[in-house]
Formats: sequence, structure tokens, C-alpha cells
Amino acid sequence: MDNSTSTYPDRNSSNGQTLATMPENSLEVQAVTISLSLLICGVGIAGNVMVVLVVIRSKHMMTATNCYLVSLAMADLTVLLAAGLPNISEVVASWIYGYAGCVCITYLQYLGINVSSCSITAFTIERYIAICHSIKAQFICTVSRAKKIIACVWIFTSLYCIMWFFLVDTNETVYSNGVVVRCGYRVSRNLYMPIYFLDFTLFYVVPLVVASVLYGLIARILFRDPLPSNLSEQRLSVHQGRRHSSVRVSCRANSAASSRKQVTKMLAVVVVLFALLWMPYRTLVVVNSFMDPPYLNTWFLLFCRMCIYTNSAVNPIIYNAMSQKFRAAFKRLCDCKRRSDQSRASKSNVSVYYSVIKDFSSESSMKKDGSVKTDTLSPA
Repeated sequence: MDNSTSTYPDRNSSNGQTLATMPENSLEVQAVTISLSLLICGVGIAGNVMVVLVVIRSKHMMTATNCYLVSLAMADLTVLLAAGLPNISEVVASWIYGYAGCVCITYLQYLGINVSSCSITAFTIERYIAICHSIKAQFICTVSRAKKIIACVWIFTSLYCIMWFFLVDTNETVYSNGVVVRCGYRVSRNLYMPIYFLDFTLFYVVPLVVASVLYGLIARILFRDPLPSNLSEQRLSVHQGRRHSSVRVSCRANSAASSRKQVTKMLAVVVVLFALLWMPYRTLVVVNSFMDPPYLNTWFLLFCRMCIYTNSAVNPIIYNAMSQKFRAAFKRLCDCKRRSDQSRASKSNVSVYYSVIKDFSSESSMKKDGSVKTDTLSPA
């Protein structure tokens, strides 16, 4: 991602350069940017946190595929926190996070983007092995192996993105009515083109090519060829000659096949949205590599940013809409939160009620003692 300040064409201005007036975003741009960023980031942060919680807290949700979805959710959270939220403050003011914030936020942006791309590639390969090579999948597609692959993905991308600590810097531009600080490039923008094309190839083109080929093979198995499990179950029913047993096994097989189709469709939608929502920004970077001056329309840049934020926020909505397991897990998580709040409120009510009863009983006992004393002191 081209830093969080790509909206400004003057980011490479040399220090001390004086211009007539300080450039400012219009009120329309500020209002649209702040409202959309708050909405998308709020929904995305809440949704991705819920994905992480339901998978970690539920044993039946801890599958190899869901481990990759947790990695994707963590990467999307990184993008929303490192790119979306700083954009809100910067649209109304200059860069306020200093040099350390510039390098760290830029590093986290690229880390989240690259990890999300690698996670999508990883669960695509896992789905291909699970469906097209079901026997091998029993030994390959395990939770422990998925965790090791995820750890390798995060380590590799963390090391790959270290270069951004040395490629960005804060730039000051002096205007007649003030000084503007931007988080921008350390050297000329043209020197960054090889890095952008490497990112474009490794983290966009390659994942989409791999996904297109593998999902094509998966679709051939799921929707055209009969599932191997059905054949073995038919043989089992013929050899055993037990009608009720064969019906029970067949129903279980149909349910498993339907579940596999549902999960595959859901993950395919995630990949398609990844391709579509990243296409405007990736295309803009390629086109601007050959244009002088580059195309930097404010509204189109805003559209590209919102597409990127939407890509990081929309996945939990897809899981809820297309996966019965995730939908039930999300509902249980919300119910647990509601029940905990109710139990907390009931406990407070009980304690208040107990204190009132206690005070009332103490008052009544004091009155009784007073009446007894009065009776003893009164003359006969």
C-alpha cells in the first residue's frame, strides 16, 4: 500500500520549499473520508475480533481452514488499525505521529497486506489438498501443520517488510501560512517502482493465478465428478446389505459433501472480493508508473482506499452469511456476552436487595430493643 499519505502530490517536496498557500482537503472530502473510515473500520475491527474469539474459544471451530482464517483476520485487523485509523486524523491535519510513527505504521500496513495475501493462498492450497487429495489431507491438513505454516508466513512477511524501515521518512514543507509534515518517501519515487512491481507480482498476481487454477480443479471434483466417498459408501451398502445402515451413511456423506461445497464457495467468494477490491489500487500503481505526472485525483484515491479497507472488513460478514458454523458461533458469542451482562446486573440487584433487607432488619431490631427498655423503665 502506498503509505497512508498517497493523497498528497507534494510528499517529495524538499525541506524549506515555500508555496503560496497550504493545500487543504475540502469539507466534502473530509466528511466522506471520516464517516466511511469510521464505519468500515468499526465494523471490520469488531468482526475480525469476533472471528478470532470464536475460533480460539470453540474446540469444534479449531480446524486447519479456520486457523488460516484467524491469520487472515489478524492481518485485516493490522491493516484497519495501521492504515484506516491514521487516515482519519491525517485528512484534517498534517502527519501527527512523528518519525517513529511513520516507519512503524508503514511497516504494519505492508505487513498486514502481505500476510492477508499469503493467508488466502494458504487456505486455497489447503482446500485443494482436502478435496482433491482426501487421503493425503488426513496427514497434511492438520491443525498443528496449519499453525506452523502460519508462523512461517508471519516470519517471512515480517522480514520481507523490514525494508520499509529504511525507505520512508517525514518530510516538512513550508508554506506562507504554516508548515505541513507528511510521511513520505526517503528518495525519489521512481526508485520505488521495482518494489511495487515485486509486491504486485508476489502478493496479487501469484495468489490470484494459484487460486484460479486450484479452484478450477476443486470445482471439477465437487460439481462435475462424483465424490469418491459416495462410491465407497455405495459399495459398503451393497456388501453389508443393511438398508438402514446404508441410508444413515448416505445421509452423513451427503451432509459432508454439502458442508465441503459450502466452505469452498465461501472461500472462493473471499478470493474474488480480494481480487476485485484490490484491483483499483493495484491498477493505479501500475498506470502511474508510466505516467508523468501521475494520476492523483482525490476522489479516486479515496475510492481506492475505501476498497482496501472494505476488503479487510467484509470477510466476517461473508462468514456469517455463508457458513452455518460461523453464524452459530457468532450467535453463541453474542449470547454469552448478553448473559454475562444480565448475570452481572442480577448480582448487583441481589446485593442491593440484601443490603436493604439487612438495613430494614437492623432497624426493626433496634425498635424492639427500644420498646423493651421503655417497658422496663416505666412505673408499675
